[in-house]
Amino acid sequence: MLTLTEKTLFALAVVFSTYGTFLGFSRVARAIGRGRGEPLEIQWRRALPVAVKWLTMQPIWKTRRLSSTFHAMIAWGFVFYILVNVGDVVEGYRPGRFLGELVAGDIYRLLADVLSAFVLVGMTWFVLRRFLFGQDLSFRNAVPLLEGTRQRIRTDSLIVAAFIFCHVGFRLIGKSIEIHAAGQSDPFQPFAAVISPVWSPLGESALAVGHHLSWWIALGLILCFAPYFPYTKHFHLIMAGVNFFTRDELRTPGAVDVIDFEDESLESYGALHLEDLPRRSLADAFACIMCNRCQDACPAYETGKELSPSALEINKRLWLNQNLVPFSDGAESQVGLLDLAMSESALWACTTCGACVDICPVGNEPLVDILELRRGQVLTENTFPSEFEGAWRGMERNGNPWNFGSARRMDWAEDLGIPTIEDNPDAPLLWWVGCAPSYDSRAQKTARALVKVLRAADIDFAVLGHRERCSGDTARRSGNEYLFTELAAKNVETLLSIGPRRILTTCPHCLHVLGREYRDFGGSFDVIHHTQLIAELVGEGKLETTSDAETTTVTFHDPCYLGRHGRITEAPREALHALPVLSIEMPRRGMRSFCCGAGGGQMWKEEEPGRQAVSHERYREAAETGAETLAVGCPFCLTMLEDASKSTDGPLRVKDVAELYAERL
Repeated sequence: MLTLTEKTLFALAVVFSTYGTFLGFSRVARAIGRGRGEPLEIQWRRALPVAVKWLTMQPIWKTRRLSSTFHAMIAWGFVFYILVNVGDVVEGYRPGRFLGELVAGDIYRLLADVLSAFVLVGMTWFVLRRFLFGQDLSFRNAVPLLEGTRQRIRTDSLIVAAFIFCHVGFRLIGKSIEIHAAGQSDPFQPFAAVISPVWSPLGESALAVGHHLSWWIALGLILCFAPYFPYTKHFHLIMAGVNFFTRDELRTPGAVDVIDFEDESLESYGALHLEDLPRRSLADAFACIMCNRCQDACPAYETGKELSPSALEINKRLWLNQNLVPFSDGAESQVGLLDLAMSESALWACTTCGACVDICPVGNEPLVDILELRRGQVLTENTFPSEFEGAWRGMERNGNPWNFGSARRMDWAEDLGIPTIEDNPDAPLLWWVGCAPSYDSRAQKTARALVKVLRAADIDFAVLGHRERCSGDTARRSGNEYLFTELAAKNVETLLSIGPRRILTTCPHCLHVLGREYRDFGGSFDVIHHTQLIAELVGEGKLETTSDAETTTVTFHDPCYLGRHGRITEAPREALHALPVLSIEMPRRGMRSFCCGAGGGQMWKEEEPGRQAVSHERYREAAETGAETLAVGCPFCLTMLEDASKSTDGPLRVKDVAELYAERL
């Protein structure tokens, strides 16, 4: 128990520490408030499931199970240490044990003791990994980092590690001295009890001083560290909760806000500086744990490109830390995002696959930053890869990125007698054919195969025919939001004019845009992918395949916009399992699938410099399964992986799921 003087000094220290901590937190809040868009709002309707997700750290278990276990030991220990620190203060101000000697007190002491040991073990692991192996500082590609970034990361990690070791360690030492002084072991503090015999040589007065000193060091470090806490990467403990509680589950991960081009008050579009980013993107900088999981999942980085989603967030965070006071007070950032956060090559290397968003343990969305940066370069700076001009011109003039005449949209089906919506206005299923099957000779084979499947199942359907235009996916992902807005508005008008009905697509990108992004333009549509429909038809017994077909081995490639973005991973497999095929899974599959390299507008431009093409890496992984066929469910994936097969003289034949069915009907 403290003396009156000590109680007074500690209370004053708490006041000063609280004030310093408040300054740090308020500066962070004001800095986030500098961003564009609506303020961050807590989604109270789902507070309970989000709290469970936050406290159980659900996202971290997707990968690195061993490190995640040690991280959980530290995090859960620190959550409980909120109560522990309160209890230790109470014990310092009045005699007796916190929560008493009954069951509640026993459980409290047991948890505090065990979790103290967990924290120390977990921290030992991470210190060894950081300072002995240096895994978290690995940026093997030419990724630009702010000057001195690596050293600042090391320094911050060292400060935080020292604080945790000393705070928890001295608290454990204090309890071990307390046990020794009492003259008997405490079964509810097993780790402290194991240490207690160490103090046998000390006399009563030395034990009292040691116990007193341990209390002051353990709690004094909290008061010293709290004002520094908002400047450390460990601020993610709080900011992860901010991310989870303020993200709307109905919003597509990585989705960008619609730009109102009629708003004359807007002086620029997209993001050129930090303050141009949405508020949630600035919050991401403070939430980043610097774990590099997003980097490890990024197909561009993994194939040697400059892009590192981790470096993007780290650069944002460290610049904000260095300039937090003036920036939070309203000063302009001056430095451009392409100078501050990433290179031009890195910006245009992104395939928008969403792997960085899906894998992030704190809910960050680097993809939003990249898309906002692209919009800023295209719409404000008029700077972009020249190859996009042809695709954009084609979408604007002819309604397709191939830039073929719109009158040719139905040429692929001239001998099939496919009904248009005018021919069959009551059709319950509207097939949104898409640009690739309409104009690309390879994708047309998939479309013709799907026609065969639909007719075998006696499905009543129709197509838009010449009224169909590009969904605009490529325009939005490549930064041309103005063109996307025009296409979206026109397509929504067309779809609403024919009334509500189910929409079928063969392209996951069209599936995503029509089903999710057109909601912002007044179009709420029931959209289904063709692999989902095939799985439904199989389940209903409407598709019969030949029983004497030769069994073949197949590995399925999950398209990014079907799996990660669309959350559709089982339907394609259910469809394949009904065929006489033996399925072999790739290591990276489902939500963890590796990109084909076509998304984000990459289909229409030269791939950024790197070690190898993204499509070649994915094809290599598929070939290593030993399967005979690589099954896909996306025309872009079909093109990229078939090209990879030809250029590498690979053994796999690449087929859409619809083609595999059409061959076996």
